[in-house]
Amino acid sequence: MTEPAKPKVSDLEDPKLEALVELMWIAANADDEVSDVERAELQRHVEGLTAGRFAGARVDALFAECAELLARDGREKRIAAVSARLEKPLHRELAIATAIRIFAIDGIVRTSEREMIMELAEALGIDGNVAADLVKEITAAKNV
Repeated sequence: MTEPAKPKVSDLEDPKLEALVELMWIAANADDEVSDVERAELQRHVEGLTAGRFAGARVDALFAECAELLARDGREKRIAAVSARLEKPLHRELAIATAIRIFAIDGIVRTSEREMIMELAEALGIDGNVAADLVKEITAAKNV
């Protein structure tokens, strides 16, 4: 018996994609700033993951909204809001995997980033071992 195919990010409905993008923004903003280089890389990831459904001005507007919400509500509240929009465990796993990819952009996931990954995992109801395995898998793939 074959295992059911995992959903692709690009197949998700727009509200779920927006939640994933917000979590990616939160990850990119872990050090309380998103440089122009980080923003450009984040935009490239969003456009690729959404198969171009989210691109250009739409991504810019979404990033502006994410920044505003994060500044207004704080990280903990925004992570909880993302978690509430991602009801299915597979969607939550996709979300943490996309966040890990943002942390791993430079090929290394630092200790502070690993701590935030564990914080995200807890908020999303993902076992810490599953999150650690995802970090290992994603960073290994980046370093191939």
